[in-house]
Amino acid sequence: MGWWSDTGSVVDCCSWVGVSCDESGDRVVGLSIPGRGLRGSIPPSLHNLTSLSFLNLSSNFLSGPLSSFPDSNSSNLISLDLSYNRLSGSLPNTFPPSLRFLNLSSNLFTGPLSLELHINRLNGTLPPSLTNCTSLHLLNLRVNSLEGTLSDFDFSRFRQLTILDLGENHFSGLLPKSIFSCKSLTAIRLATNKLKGEVPPEVLQLPSLSFLSLSNNSLTNISQAFTILQTHQKLTTLILSKNFFNETLPPAAVSGFHNLKIMGLGGCKLYGQIPTWLTSLINLEVIDLSQNNINGTIPGWLQTLPNLFYLDLSNNSLSGGFPVELTRLPALASQQVLGHVNSSYLELPVFVAPQNASYLQYNQLATLPPALYLASNNLSGDIPVEVGNMQSIHTLDLSQNNFTGTIPASISNLTNLEKLDLSHNLLSGEIPDSLSSLNFLSSFNVAYNNLTGSIPTGRQFDTFSNQNYEGNAWLCGPPMQKSCSSSSQSPTTDSSGHKKGPNKKMIVGLILGICFGVGITLTCLAIWILSKRRILPRGDPEVFHMDIASFNSTSAGDVPKDTSGVILFPNNAKDIKHLTITDILKATEDFSQANIIGCGGFGLVYKATLANGTKLAVKKLSGDMGLIAREFKAEVEALSTAQHKNLVSLQGYCVHEGSQLLIYSYMENGSLDYWLHEKADGAARLDWPTRLKIAQGASCGLGYMHQPYNTHVTTELVGTLGYIPPEYSQSWIATLRGDIYSFGVVMLELLTGKRPMEVFRPKESRELVVWVQQLKREGKHDEIFDPILRGKGFEEEMLQVLDVACMCVNVNPVKRPGIDEVVDWLHNINVGSNSSNHRIPK
Repeated sequence: MGWWSDTGSVVDCCSWVGVSCDESGDRVVGLSIPGRGLRGSIPPSLHNLTSLSFLNLSSNFLSGPLSSFPDSNSSNLISLDLSYNRLSGSLPNTFPPSLRFLNLSSNLFTGPLSLELHINRLNGTLPPSLTNCTSLHLLNLRVNSLEGTLSDFDFSRFRQLTILDLGENHFSGLLPKSIFSCKSLTAIRLATNKLKGEVPPEVLQLPSLSFLSLSNNSLTNISQAFTILQTHQKLTTLILSKNFFNETLPPAAVSGFHNLKIMGLGGCKLYGQIPTWLTSLINLEVIDLSQNNINGTIPGWLQTLPNLFYLDLSNNSLSGGFPVELTRLPALASQQVLGHVNSSYLELPVFVAPQNASYLQYNQLATLPPALYLASNNLSGDIPVEVGNMQSIHTLDLSQNNFTGTIPASISNLTNLEKLDLSHNLLSGEIPDSLSSLNFLSSFNVAYNNLTGSIPTGRQFDTFSNQNYEGNAWLCGPPMQKSCSSSSQSPTTDSSGHKKGPNKKMIVGLILGICFGVGITLTCLAIWILSKRRILPRGDPEVFHMDIASFNSTSAGDVPKDTSGVILFPNNAKDIKHLTITDILKATEDFSQANIIGCGGFGLVYKATLANGTKLAVKKLSGDMGLIAREFKAEVEALSTAQHKNLVSLQGYCVHEGSQLLIYSYMENGSLDYWLHEKADGAARLDWPTRLKIAQGASCGLGYMHQPYNTHVTTELVGTLGYIPPEYSQSWIATLRGDIYSFGVVMLELLTGKRPMEVFRPKESRELVVWVQQLKREGKHDEIFDPILRGKGFEEEMLQVLDVACMCVNVNPVKRPGIDEVVDWLHNINVGSNSSNHRIPK
């Protein structure tokens, strides 16, 4: 019998030497057995000790790989000491994020090593001892506060290094030539530091380099940089934005860059004209020349770039008209591009900034949206009617120019269009009614033109505010405060003090628990809409598409002033007759940290216990004031009248001394995230029948919010990493199909037991959606499912839910099913019965 076995008998292991238990005596929290002559491999049964915090098996004779421990069940592990054994094989790619001490010294480990310490608060210089890690193949220290002269560090010993990411730190000095001794490098990111000097010719010593990002430094001599880099055969991504300030774009012929797909030169303040040598770069997919001083006209020969689907020429000094040739760009004029545009060839993720954001917010790109940005130039003339040929385009921004004539009705042919900005031009005539047929149009702005007539109504147009139309003296109808039947109304609107428009209805991500962790009962654990989860802004990342719009701060809207009390909704707050701000302060102990039960997109959620024992969940909004106002307004409007068993009930709200509070029903049992990923035995208690009920209930809640009278638009949406639909990466606009994607991710979470984004996992398994799709293509369906669910007889039902989830996360929004279809499919899956009559379409 091995040194550790499961005898199946009930024993008091807490009395054993080296075993520590919690106060209740039910859970093993520590295991310390050093120097006991233990032999064999580390037993897989260790993963059953889900509360284990400390493990010391050092100075024994243990052998074999670290293949099964630590794993996802080791979420409480703080200290792990396996030193002085005979363990072999490769080191695990990931360790539990709770781990604080790790000692694996004096073993027989081999193979490549990854060191990923990105997004922390590390400071100081790179330690010289790091060069002893000669087996490193990935070094990621991005987003820290590291400093020092980078060229003083010797990278030459990292012979196996393939990826180096030191972006968003405070390194200074010249580009270190020792980096170019690492012959295996395929990707380098040194963006957003304080580096200076020129790009050295030694970069050509890296034969496999495909990704190079040096953006946001103080590099000089762009002509030399291009002369050197153009001869590199493998380069696919070159991001040099925010360097070479006030230099001139190389006018001489560039004959290389034959494999280049992404070129980022935004924010350099470069002079010159759009260079003709771009015509030879036939593999280009993305060009960013924004925020420069480029003059001249937009050349029609851009249409000869067959793969170009993302072009940003905004914030320059371009003149002339909108070249009709742009409408013939093959990648924008073809619907077929939608299913193929992706950035899977990127060695490192690229980060971008959404336009018109009040502060920078970032999202890792899974796909790049077909887009054309010509904003903030001196373009004039008519918008060509041929613009309607760009059928795959998602974003069209022509704002801040001098375009005249009318808005082409042919724009209504752009059925995938999500954002259209024609503001601050000289356009006249009426807004074509046919634009109301654009089902995905989530952002529309024609402010400050010379438009006349009535504003179209119906569908998405019922959701736009008066700010999208202000500055047009003769526009009338909702949401403007000017009736089309009133000829005596003043034709002008004071933009600094515009009148109130009717409130826009906005879908809010408040279906139980994922957004703010208020919690749900076990039978309805996962009624979540994720469209309001957010990523906190961080640093100034590498940007190949700059935030170039004129930042007209978004109005907070018509948010109530101090309500001097709590406004209750009678239909929702049936058990509460009267509530004051004093009651809330007492119930939350003046918003004590001890009562925090969750974190929403714009604030913390507190548990409130009233004097009569009634419990509530109070969401206190915080952050950017304009965003808070919209969040508050949106949640009150969307959920005050919502009546559905699968939606958490908004009972009331309060505005007191500047604080905006939302009051919800309190759910006792915690959130889905807590049960799946944090509670020690939570996932084990969620068997497949329960998880299926969760998915079915969630779909009903989402279906209710997608009903026609619940108009769905939330502008400037920012999602939580892992749940964000690919198409949100540039538009940051909520759509119904975007909700379907996010719900698909939740279904995958239920099926796999994994979080949507595991930043500590290797690249190939970091994103849940990508990982699942890869295994599904390889026919490895069993590996997808949570080990807890396997072998329980529910494989057929799980496969059907997997099919539904994969259709929901299709990269092409048009190919995602509607919520009614999803509800129907899920409810035709019956646990334990033959569901073959209700097969899911492939």
